[in-house]
Amino acid sequence: MLNVRKATMYALVACFSLLYMQVSQANHLPGFVDLVKETSSAVVNISTTQKIKSGMPDLPEGFEMPEFPDDSPFGELFKYFFDQDEGGEPSYRDAKSLGSGFIISKDGYVMTNYHVVKDADEIIVRLSDHRELKGEVIGVDQRSDVALLKIEATGLPVVKIGKSSELEVGEWVLAIGSPFGFDHSATAGIVSAKGRSLPRENYVPFIQTDVAINPGNSGGPLFNQEGEVVGVNSQIYSRTGGYMGLSFAIPVEVAMDVADQLKTAGRVKRGWLGVLIQDVTLDLAESFGMKQPRGALVAKVLPDSPAKKAGIQVGDVIIEFNNEDIRNSAALPPIVGSSKVGLQLPVTVIRKGREKSLKVKLDELPEDNSVAKTPSDPEVEQTNRIGFSAIDLTDEEKDMLEVKNGILVTRVIEGPASQGGIRKDDIILSFDNRQVENLEHFQKLVTAIPGGNSVAILVQRSGSPTFLAVKIPAED
Repeated sequence: MLNVRKATMYALVACFSLLYMQVSQANHLPGFVDLVKETSSAVVNISTTQKIKSGMPDLPEGFEMPEFPDDSPFGELFKYFFDQDEGGEPSYRDAKSLGSGFIISKDGYVMTNYHVVKDADEIIVRLSDHRELKGEVIGVDQRSDVALLKIEATGLPVVKIGKSSELEVGEWVLAIGSPFGFDHSATAGIVSAKGRSLPRENYVPFIQTDVAINPGNSGGPLFNQEGEVVGVNSQIYSRTGGYMGLSFAIPVEVAMDVADQLKTAGRVKRGWLGVLIQDVTLDLAESFGMKQPRGALVAKVLPDSPAKKAGIQVGDVIIEFNNEDIRNSAALPPIVGSSKVGLQLPVTVIRKGREKSLKVKLDELPEDNSVAKTPSDPEVEQTNRIGFSAIDLTDEEKDMLEVKNGILVTRVIEGPASQGGIRKDDIILSFDNRQVENLEHFQKLVTAIPGGNSVAILVQRSGSPTFLAVKIPAED
């Protein structure tokens, strides 16, 4: 009987202990009630209207609408399908979309995403007090996906601007916006990662969160627990079009810098170095004599670029730029882009296993860059030691590809080359940090490398250069 009582007592103690732990953990969860009350008045809903031509596409060039008698059924048929009015003019319909934004000044400046107001004919900003005001676009920046609007009002509530650089992975954050048009919806989560680089937007080091972001949240603020804006909610990763736990926000420092430039100059200036870069893999690090992978590997230096003038070379690994560490290739573009144009800035590279200090004077980032095309397939030559066939390039092909040297890969078989990522139609530009002049020169370079060593090979693929690491097989 005594043993039963003891067992019962122990069970009760265990239950109370578990309950106490759960209550203690619940007490440590963040509360967002006061934060929402303090900040939501500065969050706005943005609705846009765009006039879109309705009906079928325009008639093909050289084709004119035939004239039919007034009583002909074909006239009505053509008008129906090509959606023209009686005067022959096309008709239009209004396409509406929704987004979010937030007020950054008492006199009516509003920040949102570029894609929220893109091509809009009319912008209506709805405030928390239900006022609806017409929004004027002060400026937009497609690269960062930031837009600055102005509404005619004074004495408006404004957000407090924080520092995304002080965010920690795992920290709680809050988003307020209008998902699917539901105004002032609050969702919370944690910071999942920082400094994310997304395709076509490598000048923005995105904040990744698991905050529920859906269509309509775009352009809304991301708050830290102090009620300060640390980001602008911009994108989601989704296979369905809805929230899947991967949301991305523009760091507020980037967004505010863009807004300031749009306000004062009407456009955004970014620094331009003039290199194409890639990550350093473990095999590439070994081939470059590095103890561990780090930095941004230079795969191409553009002609007449700041990098070319500063002496940066293909094969250099940039490990520090303007006194900031470069952990990987994604870290370099945002730092370069935010650096001042025209100033001499320090750069540290690893070249042939040794650190080298350089000075670079940045130019302004150009609008676009051209890429070269690959020539047509030539005849196949004998397979070399590492498992691919190649031929020399003609002078015409070099001009078309904008290269001064190299050989063209015509076939790849199973072996070190295919395992290293070399493909048919790649242009081999350098081997083991030595420029490849022609096929005969390449064969000599390959023969001279001892078996078992990893070698860096620079290839140009579809106009873009990239380094690959290939392990040289031992001689039979």
